[in-house]
Amino acid sequence: MTFIHVMMPQGRLDTGQRRVLAKTLTDAVLEPEVGRLVPDARRGYQVHFLERPLDMIAHGGELLCDRPSDVMVLDVAVMDCCWTRQDREAVIRNIFAALTEALGMKAPSPGWWINFRIIEEGCWGSRGGVLSFNDLLDQGAAAFPPERAAAIRTALSVKYDR
Repeated sequence: MTFIHVMMPQGRLDTGQRRVLAKTLTDAVLEPEVGRLVPDARRGYQVHFLERPLDMIAHGGELLCDRPSDVMVLDVAVMDCCWTRQDREAVIRNIFAALTEALGMKAPSPGWWINFRIIEEGCWGSRGGVLSFNDLLDQGAAAFPPERAAAIRTALSVKYDR
């Protein structure tokens, strides 16, 4: 399961932009994680849009109601698997590209920030229990190219001494 929290000033995105971003932000993470774009795998991703009133966000020490600024924070939380530096960089670049396109901008705002967090094995719960990426591979290995599944299994076994 992957969560993407998009925190922004109230009114920054309209429904159409959120609709586009729901899909493009999901795909921005899904493709590097799985190793290819698998539309059925989107069910394992959630995007939450959180709006804050302008008097509840400050940038540069000033409230946005006093000094408007194009700020946004995206927090991406993923299960531990085989996240190389290149994979993480791809996700961040993909997210910036998705935001820029959905908002009709030429370049990302310098006030947009992305946090990429990897949740360790044993620290993720769903369906009434604790999940492992290995569980996902066992249940849906067909979604992963064989080389990606093998890399994930190897990385987890080395990291967690299995």
